[in-house]
Amino acid sequence: MSAVEGKKIAIVGGGPGGLTLARLLQQGGAQVSVYERDQSRRARVQGSALDLHEDSGLAALQAAGLIDAFWVNHRPDLDSLRLTDAYGTILHDHPRRMSGAGKRPEIERGPLRDLLLDSLQPGTVEWDCKLDSAEMQGEQVLLRFAGGKTALADIAIGSDGANSRLRELVTTIRPEYVGVSLVEGLVPAAKQTIPELWDLLGGSALIALGYERTIGMGTKPDGSVLIYAGLKTHDDTARQSLEEASSPDQRVAWFHTNFEGWSELWEPLFREAVSMVWRPLLVCPSNQHWEPKPNVTLVGDAAHVMPPYAGEGVNMAMLDALVLSKFLLGEKTSSGAIAMYEEEMFARMRHMTADTMANTEMFYAPDASNRVVALFRSFGGAEAAPPNEFSSL
Repeated sequence: MSAVEGKKIAIVGGGPGGLTLARLLQQGGAQVSVYERDQSRRARVQGSALDLHEDSGLAALQAAGLIDAFWVNHRPDLDSLRLTDAYGTILHDHPRRMSGAGKRPEIERGPLRDLLLDSLQPGTVEWDCKLDSAEMQGEQVLLRFAGGKTALADIAIGSDGANSRLRELVTTIRPEYVGVSLVEGLVPAAKQTIPELWDLLGGSALIALGYERTIGMGTKPDGSVLIYAGLKTHDDTARQSLEEASSPDQRVAWFHTNFEGWSELWEPLFREAVSMVWRPLLVCPSNQHWEPKPNVTLVGDAAHVMPPYAGEGVNMAMLDALVLSKFLLGEKTSSGAIAMYEEEMFARMRHMTADTMANTEMFYAPDASNRVVALFRSFGGAEAAPPNEFSSL
């Protein structure tokens, strides 16, 4: 008898981690429901492409029987990353390893989500379920959703991101702001609207560095370009002025105010973007720890959110799913399974979070362009994988 036999399992959040966990548990005969805040699978455009790693994201898909579907949907064209300075001068072109040992192939978030959704039993995902609160009710967990819907679960697993409501049942430790925020935008028909930058991008991905700022660009299959402009700030003025910038000229003015020293080359990104959203970056302490609860735990960003400067966010979420599913299906009690999973997760994330924070500091250092280029060159072609901010956002 396993820890999940005869138990109703609720997974809150239908991102890659939550859906991978649902698939793995259903393969083991578990009764699983996924509660997702989106109104439907097509409710919003998914973000940047993800690179999945051999020993984490790809390993989870292999265990889930979905590796062939992954290779059908991956993007072999995302085979390089270009580094430039604040003036658009090319500093380094880095090839990505798509096959062989240490491979990290790319896939769009949308196709990854679709292949995971399609692998689940019909009715597994309940849409338009935004969790408002959770509380213990005897030996079960009561979930309360916006609009009045409720659900009872024998085991509840939070996969609901950095602002997880289920985390409140597990720990009082909260994620902290790291001092860096990203402005995310989308430029449609980029070859026509930003031709000079499209040529500089080179059809794959680009990171520009300088003056404690970054600008990132990544292509989408429809010809649009996702942009991420990052800046170190503890002042809310930059956020307020961006949110008040209602016209393209105002967004360009915001760029010049907040990216002093950067070339006018980047102006079209802010002029042509159809939307711009402020995203403060958060991190959980690398040494966080809590006493395990018998029937509630967390995976992915809900458990250990961190900045995207190591390309590990989605991979760690999917590895969480793989490890937790093995313990839940292999142990006799949920309390024992959760305790062993969390012990492994804490140890793994202690080092991962520390490394990610070191990378974050490097990307926003005064000498970032020299340090980052030196790091990428040290990998000698793509024998090892460098940090890639576009693979976890």
